Amino acid sequence: MLINDDLTRPAIVHGGQLDWIPSPTPGVDRRMLFRIGEEKARATSIVRYAPDSRFPRHVHGGGEEFVVLDGVFQDDHGDYPAGSYIRNPPGSAHAPASKSGCSIFVRLWQFRQDDHALVVQSPEQISERPTAQPGVTDAVLFDDGVETVLFATWTADTEVWIANPNGLELLVLQGSFDWDDQIFAPQSWMRLPAGRHVEARSGPHGTRVWLKRGPLLHPDVCAFDR
Repeated sequence: MLINDDLTRPAIVHGGQLDWIPSPTPGVDRRMLFRIGEEKARATSIVRYAPDSRFPRHVHGGGEEFVVLDGVFQDDHGDYPAGSYIRNPPGSAHAPASKSGCSIFVRLWQFRQDDHALVVQSPEQISERPTAQPGVTDAVLFDDGVETVLFATWTADTEVWIANPNGLELLVLQGSFDWDDQIFAPQSWMRLPAGRHVEARSGPHGTRVWLKRGPLLHPDVCAFDR
């Protein structure tokens, strides 16, 4: 399966408008944003867990990065409420579940081979600070000199400039913004190759986004054997 697999071209998906696709695990559905592969895939998705659903224990050979969008995500390491940010490095394992139900934004098989950092950022640990741009605050979630991941909040009706020298990926968490004659609402996702900068305007209720700066696919990304 190939979805938005050409990383040299901009990819924009308004995820909130997609149908949910059932996974092989009952109660777990997906909205696919990027995918190379079948069930084992290099992928970016929005995944919804019904109450009392669980996924079999598995190993993440290529790493896993996710944001809890709503509800409470759980595994054998703990409970992660909405607003949590997690990086499970290559070789890590867990058994995901949700007693109350939840949705997550998740990226699989996109870690570098030498990225062994385990990151668990709970909402109470994340504090945004003002930036050089008026009306924009952000909180860095991960930065290893190769890629930077952050949450950013834009106050209502604010002009925002996002430089993109190396590659950019963004998901709307709350609110909306206008860019390139499109309205980006919650679960809207974009992936832009280097050099495609963003000059956006936040919506009337402001905007909160997850944002990653860095190569769209690392040259030394974990080997993917189908």
